[in-house]
Amino acid sequence: SSSKQDWLPWSLLLLLLTCDSHAFYVPGVAPINFHQNDPVEIKAVKLTSSRTQLPYEYYSLPFCQPSKITYKAENLGEVLRGDRIVNTPFQVLMNSEKKCEVLCGQSNKPVILTVEQSRLVAERITEDYYVHLIADNLPVATRLELYSSRDGDDKKKEKDVQFEHGYRLGFTDVNKIYLHNHLSFILYYHREDLEEDQEHTYRVVRFEVIPQSIRLEDIKADEKSSCTLPEGTSSSPQEIDPTKENQLYFTYSVHWEESDIKWASRWDTYLTMSDVQIHWFSIINSVVVVFFLSGILSMIIIRTLRKDIANYNKEDDIEDTMEESGWKLVHGDVFRPPQYPMILSSLLGSGIQLFCMILIVIFVAMLGMLSPSSRGALMTTACFLFMFMGVFGGFSAGRLYRTLKGHRWKKGAFCTATLYPGVVFGICFVLNCFIWGKHSSGAVPFPTMVALLCMWFGISLPLVYLGYYFGFRKQPYDNPVRTNQIPRQIPEQRWYMNRFVGILMAGILPFGAMFIELFFIFSAIWENQFYYLFGFLFLVFIILVVSCSQISIVMVYFQLCAEDYRWWWRNFLVSGGSAFYVLVYAIFYFVNKLDIVEFIPSLLYFGYTALMVLSFWLLTGTIGFYAAYMFVRKIYAAVKID
Repeated sequence: SSSKQDWLPWSLLLLLLTCDSHAFYVPGVAPINFHQNDPVEIKAVKLTSSRTQLPYEYYSLPFCQPSKITYKAENLGEVLRGDRIVNTPFQVLMNSEKKCEVLCGQSNKPVILTVEQSRLVAERITEDYYVHLIADNLPVATRLELYSSRDGDDKKKEKDVQFEHGYRLGFTDVNKIYLHNHLSFILYYHREDLEEDQEHTYRVVRFEVIPQSIRLEDIKADEKSSCTLPEGTSSSPQEIDPTKENQLYFTYSVHWEESDIKWASRWDTYLTMSDVQIHWFSIINSVVVVFFLSGILSMIIIRTLRKDIANYNKEDDIEDTMEESGWKLVHGDVFRPPQYPMILSSLLGSGIQLFCMILIVIFVAMLGMLSPSSRGALMTTACFLFMFMGVFGGFSAGRLYRTLKGHRWKKGAFCTATLYPGVVFGICFVLNCFIWGKHSSGAVPFPTMVALLCMWFGISLPLVYLGYYFGFRKQPYDNPVRTNQIPRQIPEQRWYMNRFVGILMAGILPFGAMFIELFFIFSAIWENQFYYLFGFLFLVFIILVVSCSQISIVMVYFQLCAEDYRWWWRNFLVSGGSAFYVLVYAIFYFVNKLDIVEFIPSLLYFGYTALMVLSFWLLTGTIGFYAAYMFVRKIYAAVKID
């Protein structure tokens, strides 16, 4: 098998190079071939709404149930997303049409919804819930046809086809509530080319639905549970009155069409975002801006530094050097350990852990291994990687703690392993209690929570300790100058050297570089879109790292020139300045883009936003801190100090 492992990466690389980027498909997901009249299982995933942000299980509403309900075993990511994949009573056979079929019970007895059930259904419809089904792992989509007249010419009306994920549970019209009780499934198959004398096999390549609301009186059902729908548009919709019992039929029809979409590119319809142009534009824009600024900053810094170092290293004018100012003056204090070195090194350790995790996740996703077709893979990978990256986090934290003259390494390691994950776990636990109270499937079940705790204390904690032990034993970072016994006085600082002003100034550039990408990530999280543009994200991430490092170096240079040598904490805070802008943007997004009105959804939004902002601050702060630390060590190594 070793030879197999040797050729696997190369074959992947070949695939990447040879395939059209759209057709490149996930390794490890094999297509299923169906013969004529094979059953195609339709499963339900969940109900979602971007107004309440609370997913619910499919059978939380009184839909028709099969004789035996079986849930699919799920991975960690699916559980955390609130997916509860379950079988449904729809009978769909490959390439066989169904005109109309009644779903529940006997054909001549309609389903009766009790007052309680009717009220629940009505409430979910008014909250804009969508139902998500899957057939052969493809999510159902509703086709939206938007007529757009281009070039101001009304004669050439073009149809813009867009897809919505899932289908609407129902609709409201003049204070009346209607339920979509008839589903017309349209499935597309691709016929596989075969040798002679073999039966044709088919693959499902698209799954669409047209939901309709048809009232009880207009559906004629016979004994064999088949039915006839009213012709034309004469029928009226099925109303749900939340104050009394309602009678209705749940019906469905199945229509098959041949399609020339290959199995490998069957996800394209779900991922066609019409905004790829915006993406390229924004990325080129931010790359240009960042390189332009980088160039300017690097030139200024290098020129000023050369001048500084040349001046400082001139030994002849001893009289002049008496009235020195600038960063050389603080050489005896610049490496003086800050307050709370343990907390600083712990936060930076968590920052390194996050950085490694995000880098690997984005890189692997960019290769197409975590596409949306493997549900929950992204979340699962991220969780496990964060646990395993504890080694690197612990190592860097331990080494830094030793450099800052810390002694209690065991306490430091414990702090590194529990500080940031503890905050995350605490916030998530509190939010989870609220979701539990709402009986939503988005609540993490108790066993999963215990499993996560076990992962944290069984994998992450020991690994952090291991890394910390080796980091603490390693030679500390060598500082090029000795620290004086007595700290020097810090002169009065100008107003623009204030911490908050620094945060505002330093945050603009990195935030500007990733601003557009943020919009897509937010809509993926809060509006049930698919996010798959990891190639773009990788570029943006690299731009972010470069711009954070540079801003941080500039800020620390200004600070040392102002003879303020307390740069450790300040630089960590200021480098994470873009997190403040992310917070402002999240508030703007909440007010403008989402119509969330209730208390609990708002709480969820701001709770998760707080977590994102905190993680982002740790990430950018860490990048900036290490850049600044390397810079400070470089410049003080370059001047001669008596």
